[in-house]
Amino acid sequence: MDIGPPKRAAQEGVDHSEVRKPRQRRLRALFFALAILAGLGFGFRWLHWQFHHVVLDDARVASDMITLASRVPGWVQQIPPTAGDSLREGDLLVQMDAREATLAVEELNARIAGIAARRAELEARLALVDRTSTSQHEAAAARLDSARAALPAAEAERVFAEAELGRAQGLIATGAGTRQSFERLRAGLDTSRQKVISAAAEIRNAEALMAAALASRAEVDVISRQLEALVPQERELTATRDRAALDLGDRTMRMPFDGVVDRIFVDPGEYVLAGQRIILVHNPAQIRIEANVKETEVRYFRPGRPVRVTVDAWPGQVFDGVVDRVVEAATSEFALLPSPNPSGNFTRITQRLPIRVRLEPPPRPGLLRPGMLVRVEAEARE
Repeated sequence: MDIGPPKRAAQEGVDHSEVRKPRQRRLRALFFALAILAGLGFGFRWLHWQFHHVVLDDARVASDMITLASRVPGWVQQIPPTAGDSLREGDLLVQMDAREATLAVEELNARIAGIAARRAELEARLALVDRTSTSQHEAAAARLDSARAALPAAEAERVFAEAELGRAQGLIATGAGTRQSFERLRAGLDTSRQKVISAAAEIRNAEALMAAALASRAEVDVISRQLEALVPQERELTATRDRAALDLGDRTMRMPFDGVVDRIFVDPGEYVLAGQRIILVHNPAQIRIEANVKETEVRYFRPGRPVRVTVDAWPGQVFDGVVDRVVEAATSEFALLPSPNPSGNFTRITQRLPIRVRLEPPPRPGLLRPGMLVRVEAEARE
């Protein structure tokens, strides 16, 4: 029986396996060497990063959260927005009951209009009295001048009539004159005397008319004082009206800027007091990063130092930032309850200082929201 060839085949199979084993061992050794080198490289890079970088895990996205409160008490009529709405500047936030305030403003406007009507009446009366008194004074002055001019003529006529009567008496005594001529001259003397008396009375009458005209001019001063008294009254009513208008305007709350409604604390129909918070808003375009850095690492976060920011909500996305400012006091100084050490036992705890980071360029509004957790990374170089 021939069994030679099978033995040779088995021997050849053993030889091939022995050839492959060293090659596999070399490949495994090469793989392990590359893995060790890669591990050493990553380890060296990690150690280098740990020694040359500082990471702040205690960081959040922050913004100015503005709580809008009511300046006046009243009933809430309507609140058009809901939490999460984006509003433009001037959009209606809260409308309160303004019926009484509206009536108060209308009442004060009516009273101010009454003051204006009273002023118009006094001004018309003042103009009328001024014109009337001026014309009366001018007429009385002219009449007085005329009376004063007539008095000397009447006196001269009386003197002439007395002289004529004296001559007529002499003629009658000598028999040359007639009784009829004497009576006529005596009547003429009486007439001239009456003219003198009438001229004197006309002068006194004209002087009385001038006094009346001057009294009318005094009424002008009285009306002027009344007009002046209206000024403080109108000013007081205007101030009261403006205060009522402020009260009316405070019953309508509008969005102070382009922003987002975060929370609403009341519902329509509720009664709110003055100073009670109603709605919470913020501006998504004005966000910042706030963190607390150890006092031993604050030298790496000086204002103007560039940093890298990563947000837990957006993994893989990196934001560039700049340290905007460092607060000049540790967070422990802002604690509501102080921590004195009367016993003398002291545990040294590293304090933290608040810092603020400004993102450059600013992110898209709404991408980062207040309260999101972030990490701030800076190079450990002074």
